[in-house]
Amino acid sequence: MTAVPALDRGRPRSHAKRRGSRRTAKHPVAYLILSILALYAIGPMVVFVLASLKTPSEISESPLGLPGEFRWDNFATAWVEANMGAGLMNSVVIAVSTAVGVCVIAGCAAYALTRLDLPKPGVFILYLLVASSLPIQLFLVPLLSLWTKIGLYDSRFGLIVIYWAIYSPFATLLIRSFLIAVPKEYEAAARIDGAGEIRVFTRIVFPLVWPGILTAGLVAGLQAYNEFLLAVTFIQDSENLPASISLYSFQQGFSPNWALVSAAGLIMVLPVLALFIALQRRFVEGYTSSGMSG
Repeated sequence: MTAVPALDRGRPRSHAKRRGSRRTAKHPVAYLILSILALYAIGPMVVFVLASLKTPSEISESPLGLPGEFRWDNFATAWVEANMGAGLMNSVVIAVSTAVGVCVIAGCAAYALTRLDLPKPGVFILYLLVASSLPIQLFLVPLLSLWTKIGLYDSRFGLIVIYWAIYSPFATLLIRSFLIAVPKEYEAAARIDGAGEIRVFTRIVFPLVWPGILTAGLVAGLQAYNEFLLAVTFIQDSENLPASISLYSFQQGFSPNWALVSAAGLIMVLPVLALFIALQRRFVEGYTSSGMSG
């Protein structure tokens, strides 16, 4: 027997049916709005993909139309002329190194903030909030001078160190929100059994907060992969240029071929898109469960 909701028990059954029909009637409007938003988001990407398969003349004559012939050789040409192979390799090295370093730095800092008896921990939280909100442009000139003096200018490691510094504060706050939810009794029981701090963190705490650490690493890695200002400022050697700078240099040619530029841009986007699609569930779950999404 179907249970009648408490709010509808005192109402005629016909009224409940009308209510259900009104709710159903709203669905097409919601679907229409969502379809428009999806078209707004996906539409530029579709035009971008079509442009990468056209000739320059077809882009000029019909920017939104289909190509007369799908020119897949544009990707091979763009790969060679834009030096995207070396650019992608440099970007992967920079992004992975940034993600790993941020996870280690932020994980240790968050563990210290939540588990150690620090004097005035609110001061450290305020420092992290301020550090994560300040624009890097404020420190660009003195940082450039310092990096030149100590020999870190024009090197991938020097750029990675800067990324560690600017992405670790937010990652620390993110991982800290996970650690707060972990009961301290688990760690106390491990210490009674003779486990040290490192073993407690790696064997007890890390398995419980790894979604937050993964999310922090993904955010830092994607930011490092797409970052432009610091990369173009601190990297000059063509062999160390990341993909974003290789694409920019290719685009700034004397007579840019927009079909090849679109193909090179798509080559740069595809690795990040594939990674996000593969890990989107972990990313969204980690970000929303941290309590920092709103």
